[in-house]
Parts: sequence; C-alpha cells; structure tokens
Amino acid sequence: MIKILKYGEVPNSEIFARGTASTDVSGIVTEIIEDVKQNGDAALIKYAEKFDKAILTSLEVTEAEIEEAFNAVEPKFLEIIRTAAENIRAFHEKQVRNSFIISEKDGIVTGQKVTPIEKVGLYVPGGTAAYPSTVLMDSIPAKIAGCKEICITTPPSKDGKVNPVILAAAKIAGVDRIFKTGGAQAIAALSYGTETVPKVDKIVGPGNAFVAEAKRQVFGLVSIDMIAGPSEILVVADGTCNPDFVAADLLSQAEHDKMASAVLVTDSMELANKVSDSLEKQIPKLLRCEIARTSIDNNGKIIVADDLMKAIDIANEIAPEHLEICVDNPFDYLDKIKHAGSIFMGKYCPEALGDYYAGPNHTLPTSGTARFSSPLSVDDFVKKSQYTYYTRDALKKVADDVAFFAEKEGLTAHAKSATIRFEEEK
Repeated sequence: MIKILKYGEVPNSEIFARGTASTDVSGIVTEIIEDVKQNGDAALIKYAEKFDKAILTSLEVTEAEIEEAFNAVEPKFLEIIRTAAENIRAFHEKQVRNSFIISEKDGIVTGQKVTPIEKVGLYVPGGTAAYPSTVLMDSIPAKIAGCKEICITTPPSKDGKVNPVILAAAKIAGVDRIFKTGGAQAIAALSYGTETVPKVDKIVGPGNAFVAEAKRQVFGLVSIDMIAGPSEILVVADGTCNPDFVAADLLSQAEHDKMASAVLVTDSMELANKVSDSLEKQIPKLLRCEIARTSIDNNGKIIVADDLMKAIDIANEIAPEHLEICVDNPFDYLDKIKHAGSIFMGKYCPEALGDYYAGPNHTLPTSGTARFSSPLSVDDFVKKSQYTYYTRDALKKVADDVAFFAEKEGLTAHAKSATIRFEEEK
C-alpha cells in the first residue's frame, strides 16, 4: 500500500527520498562494449542469441521486412500514429533555431551558424513492451533538424524480427536505417561502428540500466541526450479532484517499471485516503499489476501539505520528470513551477497525452535532473558554430587591448598574434 506522509510531521529526508538505486552493472557493460568494439557484428549476433533468444543471420532490417510489418499493423493504429506524428512535428517545428549574423561596427562581423548533426542513433526499448511512441519522439525532431542519417537500434523478438509497430512508426517518421540489436551492445555498436552498424555522432533514447550505463561510458566518444533513470510522475491535486482519476494517473507511470516513482502531493487528507483506496482497487485489474504493485509499495508516496503553494514548493524540490497540476485553474500556478520535465495542466490532461499524442516530447530528464536539463528537442540534433571577421583596420583599433588582456593571463603568444600584424608600422 502507498505511504501517506504529512509534510512537517516526518523528516524531509523521507519526504524527498528517491527510489532505491539499481544494481551496479558497470563491469558487465564495460565487457560488452569492449567485445563489440573488438568483434563487431559477431558480438551483436552473439548477444542477440544470449539476451533476446533470437538467432540472427543479418542485423539490418530490410525494406521488405518494413513493408511486411507496415501491412500487418491495423489501419486504425496507423492513422493514430500518423496523427500523433503530425502533432509531434507541429510542436517541434516551433523549436527550430536559425543562424544569426551581427554587423554593428565597421569592419566587424560576428555570427552563429546552426548545423545539423550528421549521423544520429536512436535507441528504442524492446523486451517487455514495444514503444512506437519513442520512435516518433526521437526521430521527428532529428528529421526536422536536418540530420543526414537517422538510425534506430532495437532488440529483436525471439523470431528474429522487430515488432511491426516499431517498423511502421519508423516508416511514418522517415527513419533511414533500422538494426536488430538492443541493450549495451547496441550503444557500443553506434559508438564504435561495426561491419553493419554505422558509427554515429550522437545517441538518444531511453533504455534499461544497461543502456543507461553504456551511454554513460561512451559519452565523450559520442554525444548523448541524457542518462535516463526510472519513470516518474508527480501529481499536485486539490481536494476537488476525482480520486480515481488521480490514482489512474499515478499508475500510468508505476506500470512502466518496478523502480518507477509515483507521487501525489495534495492539500487534502481526505483525497489522500481516497486515492490510496482507489489504487488498491485499480492495481489488480492492470495487465502489469505486479510491476505497478512493486512500484507503488516501494517508491510511491502521498504527501499531504498545508496548502497548494506548499505543494508546488515540494514539487519544485523533487523536480519530477512528469508533473500534473490537477486543479481547476492550472495556469494560475504555471509561473510558480521551476523544475519539471513536462507539465500537464488541469484535471483532463493525463500524462499519457504526452507519452503518445499531444506533441511535446516524452524523452524527459529524470532523477531530479529537471533542475538543470530539458526535454529532448530539435536543439539536441544540431550544433552551433561561432564565427568572427575583422578587417585590418578593425583589428588595428583593438590589437593593443587584446594584447594587454592576453599578457594579464601570461599568454604572450596570444598577445603577439594580435600585435605582430602592425609591427612594421611602428
């Protein structure tokens, strides 16, 4: 049963405690990465058999396989995927940054050039569930950014095939290449390249503890989006909320993972008790009831605060991945939210809208990193280069100042590079 904590009556360490850390997998991941680095495709095929129970003769998904999968997906779901893709595209197109140029003084030009990252690898989880939503959320911003090659890695099923809905979503989103490999070995393949899988410049997408650790280890060789932890939801709700709605929203994240965190912060002890009762009624009916049960029992909590403003303060301290503001006038509180990955406003905006359909991205900062990190966006798939141009006359006016500054830092070669161009005149 979920814990109910009264703010101010229990230690803050209990109020703000996060879930138990996962097992250290760094050693295993290091071995896998080195194996893939040394043995390429052979290692990927070996791990597919070991971890996915799939016997592979090739790693890349063919056009024929994509067409077969596309035709196997029910038309209604294809239409929903297309609509979701349109919503995601419309939202992320507003994020596009343009290059700029400044030419305010005679003989001086400065500017910034925005360039797409050439090759990106998108990790799409598999195993216990298929996530076509992740395909859309990761690939559409990359496509909008103008990335030259967009690759997906995803674990194969036991039959050696990729789930049809993954392939259908990839086709709709315009992904270039898809590979049947998952786990830490997929991250290694994208980082170093193999005979089949190309080396990319950046890797994005969520995954399990092995994937997260692999991303941590290859960072620097390639860029990554973030180190994703278990899913999180925090619901701020007042006493007028329907407790069944709130409980359902908490469970929408609890069913992801036994390590997931579902938290309610409310100003109503009555609502707290009713939500607790509703959770007990709803959990047994879930397909993933065992996962949700463990998540709620181990990592779930209901925090009862004195008022909604204190509830907002608690939410900001936790800095959740997903934050729901379940009140009648949610925009009254929007400016007060300082730390959250994605914010869902009002009583009729469940977090599931963000997972699949509304348009904002669902690849979000977790484990409190929303204090300094942002959701995946078009910005993640571009890089910025600065440029500077000075004419001879423009440099002459400032050369002594540049040299003076450099000499204060003890860098006489820096100073000389600015003044040497005018020594003959002196």
